Amino acid sequence: MSLGFWLLQSLNASALGGLLFLLSSGFSLIFGLMRVANLSHGAYFMLGAYVGLTVLREGYGFIEAILAAALVIAALGFLVERYLLRQLANRALAQVLVTLGLAFAIADICLMLWSGDPMQLPAPRWLSSPYRVFGFVFPGYRVFVVEVSLFIALLLWLLIEKTKIGAMVRASVDDIQMARGVGIPAQALFSFIFCLGAALAGMGGVLGGPILSVYPGLDGEMLPLALVVVILGGIGSIGGAFVGSYITGFVYTFGQALLPAFSYVILFLPMIVVLAVRPSGLFGKAST
Repeated sequence: MSLGFWLLQSLNASALGGLLFLLSSGFSLIFGLMRVANLSHGAYFMLGAYVGLTVLREGYGFIEAILAAALVIAALGFLVERYLLRQLANRALAQVLVTLGLAFAIADICLMLWSGDPMQLPAPRWLSSPYRVFGFVFPGYRVFVVEVSLFIALLLWLLIEKTKIGAMVRASVDDIQMARGVGIPAQALFSFIFCLGAALAGMGGVLGGPILSVYPGLDGEMLPLALVVVILGGIGSIGGAFVGSYITGFVYTFGQALLPAFSYVILFLPMIVVLAVRPSGLFGKAST
């Protein structure tokens, strides 16, 4: 296999890793704060892609589609957290079942509104030109996706590590009862993080549309990848979500390219190894 093959597949893996980071970073924070495995998170990704497709069909630009998807899915996240999950506080099983049911409901609504045909979001024209580096040609849009994911990762790191909100998030992930005891407004924090995570998933759906297309069942394909990322990186860790996303992106992409019949087996191997050696994940903190 040529050097060009390895470089192109590495770019494809990085683009997938970037999309997984947008999906899994919010998922990880929600899980870390609320101790809820939000099984509707993959549906937010899919619904965001459909919202973005609708905005593009109305004649608006790609940036407007990303912003619209982020706002719509953030609003949906607020409603879910405020009127569903908050009413089921401290009932983890009920919350999981509600989010699972919500995922099925969103999937059926998408099927009713947008049909069951696969649809590909058109990449913006200003990203259609390929990148040429040392004689190798790379798709410009995939490079853009990697750049956006790195930029979002930087913003999230600054938010979590350098702001008062981030300090409250970190304290709540470490010990929610102690955080409440020192006056951290847990409910407002839950709402903020849930909306932020939902918005990132919606953005990821639009950014992934030109690469993955959008179709019924996309949510079911993305959610297991997000779960692998969270387990690898550690619950509630942005750094863990970032590293886990790119590990998963590379393992899954090269697994499909080199050993397609065993791609899912290869995907779960790193997770099994990490769980055996470090049950809390690469960047997660062991519970005491």
